[in-house]
Amino acid sequence: MISNQTIDLTQQVVQKDGHIVSDMGGEKVMLSIENGKYYNLGSVGGIIWDMIQEPIQVEHLVHKLMGEYNVERSVCEGQVVAFLEHMAKEGLILRIETGDVR
Repeated sequence: MISNQTIDLTQQVVQKDGHIVSDMGGEKVMLSIENGKYYNLGSVGGIIWDMIQEPIQVEHLVHKLMGEYNVERSVCEGQVVAFLEHMAKEGLILRIETGDVR
């Protein structure tokens, strides 16, 4: 079941189909075919977007980002969850509860 609740670290997230994504000057930009909006994901947002091509647990995503960047865990968790919640609100990603199949 896909949840409409706040994203937590135990959930998996994955890109939703239907977007055109391109690299522009080191940042990712995206057009959502579904809602007709453009998004500038930025450099780190673009990295997160690439990392969620396949379902990944949010905790694992945070762990990978902490390995790449010198950031405190609480800051990384907060920023990642906020980014993913915005993406979910815009209909760009899917949240998957444990045991669900895409």
